[in-house]
Amino acid sequence: MKKHIAILGSTGSIGTQALEVIEAHPNEFVAEVLTANNNVDLLIEQCLKFLPKAAVITNPNHYQKLKDALANTPTEALAGEEALSEVVQLPSVHIALTALVGYSGLKPTIHAIKAKKHIALANKETLVVAGELVTQLAKKHGVNIYPVDSEHSAIFQCLIGEEDNPIEKIILTASGGPFRGRKVADLREVTKAQALKHPNWTMGAKITIDSASLMNKGLEVIEAKWLFGLEADQVEVIVHPQSIIHSMVQFEDGSIKAQMGLPDMKLPIQFALSYPQRLKSDFERFNFANYPNLTFEQPDLETFRNLGLAFEALHQAGNMPCILNAANEVVVDRFLRDQVRFLEMSDIIAGCMAKVPFITTPSYEDFVQTDTETRKMAEALCDR
Repeated sequence: MKKHIAILGSTGSIGTQALEVIEAHPNEFVAEVLTANNNVDLLIEQCLKFLPKAAVITNPNHYQKLKDALANTPTEALAGEEALSEVVQLPSVHIALTALVGYSGLKPTIHAIKAKKHIALANKETLVVAGELVTQLAKKHGVNIYPVDSEHSAIFQCLIGEEDNPIEKIILTASGGPFRGRKVADLREVTKAQALKHPNWTMGAKITIDSASLMNKGLEVIEAKWLFGLEADQVEVIVHPQSIIHSMVQFEDGSIKAQMGLPDMKLPIQFALSYPQRLKSDFERFNFANYPNLTFEQPDLETFRNLGLAFEALHQAGNMPCILNAANEVVVDRFLRDQVRFLEMSDIIAGCMAKVPFITTPSYEDFVQTDTETRKMAEALCDR
C-alpha cells in the first residue's frame, strides 16, 4: 500500500527534496497534503504537479491566489495556521513530514500525533521546546517518530537491531560551519553573506545561520536526548569537517557504530518515509578514494557560545530549552535583517535564559506563554 504523506513546509529545502523522493518512487508514496507559509507561487506549481488532496497557505493574504489557481483541480485550498493542524488529521494521511521552521512546527505535530499519524521529524524545535510532552504523547497514541535530520537519522540507523543493547553515549558530528577555526576576534564583523555560505550543506537561511553559530548542533543535542531516551551527559559533539560520518553510537562494550555517506538530505528523508524498507536510489555514491582523510576535533565552546548555552539548557531542562529556542529564533531573524551582530546573538540568548521565569515541569500552555514572553524580551534586548 502506498504511503500518503502530508508535507508541512513543502516549499522549503526539506520539503522540495521530499517531493523529489516522492516523485522518484510513485509506487511507494503519494503527496497527500502540501503546505507553505508565503511562497504561494511554488506551492501552486507543486500542487498542479502532484495534485494533493489539500493545500494550505499559512499567510491568508495569499489564499485567493491559491484558491483561484487550484479551482479546476481536485486539491482543496485552505489558509491559516489552524488549517495546518486540521490537514494532518485527514484520514487519508499516513505520515506527517514536519519540515516547518522553528516553533511553528509544535502545534501541528501534536495534532498529528493525537490523530495517530506517524511523524517524519525535520522540525527539531518541536522536541527542543517540548520534548517530554511530545514523546509521551507519541507513546500514548502508538505513534513512531522517524528522524529526518541527517545526524539523528544516522543514530536511528545505527540502533536498528540493537534494541537490547544499552547505549553508553551518542556522538553527533558537526561540520563546524563556515567559521570553523576562527576565534572571537575574527567574528566581530561577520556579515550575513559570510554566515550563509555553508561549506557542505544547502539549507534554508535560518538553519544555515544556526549552523554557522553552532546553535543548530545545540538544538540537535536536545532533540537527541528525547528521540533516543538519553541522559544529558550521554550526548557528545565532535567536529568532523568533511560531513561524511553523520553520527555515531558507542555501546557499553566500547564498540562504536557509525553511519556514513555523502552530505545529501534526500537519503535520510527517504529512509524516514520508507522505514523499515530501504528503497533503491540513484543518489551519488561515496567513494573512499575521494576522501583519504577524515578528521575530527573538539568544538570551540568559547568562540561558539551557542553550543554551550544549549548544553546548559539541556541540563536545566523544564522550559529552559523553550527559552533558548525562542530567543534564538528572534536573534537569527534580526541578524538576517542586519539588526544585530553575529556575536551579539549569544549575548541576547544568554540574557533571556537568565531573565525569563524558569518552570520545572511546564504544561503545553506554559510553553506557549514562555515562547511569547521570551520573544518579547529578546526583541527588547535587540533594540537596546
